Amino acid sequence: MTAFRIRPLGNSPLPVPDLCLGTMTFGEQTSEADAHAQLDYALAQGVNFIDTAEMYAVPSRAETYGATERIVGNWLKRQQRDRIILATKVAGPARSLDWIRGGPLALDRANIRAAIDGSLQRLQTDYIDLYQLHWPERNQPMFGQWQYDPDKERGATPILEQLEALGELVREGKIRQIGVSNEHPWGISEFTRLARGHGLPTIVSTQNAYSLLNRVYEYGLAETCHRENVGLLAYSPLAFGHLSGKYLNDASAHGRLTIWEFFGQRYAKPNVRPAVEAYAALAQAHGLTLTQLALAFVRSRWFVASTIIGASNLAQLKENIAAFQVPLTPEVIAGIEAIHLRYTNPAP
Repeated sequence: MTAFRIRPLGNSPLPVPDLCLGTMTFGEQTSEADAHAQLDYALAQGVNFIDTAEMYAVPSRAETYGATERIVGNWLKRQQRDRIILATKVAGPARSLDWIRGGPLALDRANIRAAIDGSLQRLQTDYIDLYQLHWPERNQPMFGQWQYDPDKERGATPILEQLEALGELVREGKIRQIGVSNEHPWGISEFTRLARGHGLPTIVSTQNAYSLLNRVYEYGLAETCHRENVGLLAYSPLAFGHLSGKYLNDASAHGRLTIWEFFGQRYAKPNVRPAVEAYAALAQAHGLTLTQLALAFVRSRWFVASTIIGASNLAQLKENIAAFQVPLTPEVIAGIEAIHLRYTNPAP
């Protein structure tokens, strides 16, 4: 069994390993058999923290909606349930996803209840350890956008009502802890302030993108989450494969970015390639692979509670888990910071 650090998740009693298995490829790029092999391997290595979502597999489409949760559920029913820390998410408003609850149109009580009941059925369990709001209902820049635009304001379910709906599910035993995803400092502050003021469950985590190419979290969220005791679940630590180095020599290399071009908006920005090249050169100079540099960097950050690693196949997962545990010297960290100052957040 591989040794992972066990950390508290925010202010919750949930002790989580600092590595989490992401599952969004299950049911699209990854077959059920290979997915179960990944889950078995991760658990054998000490990774008992599994993250999924109602909208997975990715890219979300009607034909594969809910497939990931069903695949995880078929595996979960054979496990000792209290050994597994299971996280899933309710999809936020997105009228383009009309196969998910007709929209979904809101994060109100009815939609959250419908979502959790569907997830519990697909996952074949009676409770979720960590239930997350996949993205905010209110107007926010997300998924490759980087500027807040007040002209895009729209109506949204008040955060207090969202918390009240989640609080009911906690009292009913369907949820143990709650979290958010793709959040911003104001949202974290409001969720924690309103929870304290109304005696409701507090969020214990936020799941946000964080990598060598996207360190936006450090600018406002790091302080906010530290003061509010909210843990970061860092996703996309390899920047959709860019930080594996596979696109450096072959721009058409097989991967999500070449199979589905619309994933590229976050990573099509002009400084992505020169930044990746610089990090690759730094890794090579210190006898590391780019994957080792990228994953070990995220693990080294004081504010990261757990890093979410996904893989298309078992071989890739084994490589990533091994790379995750390589220590970085002060010289390597200094080199990373120098590159960051030259190419600051090329893929926000």
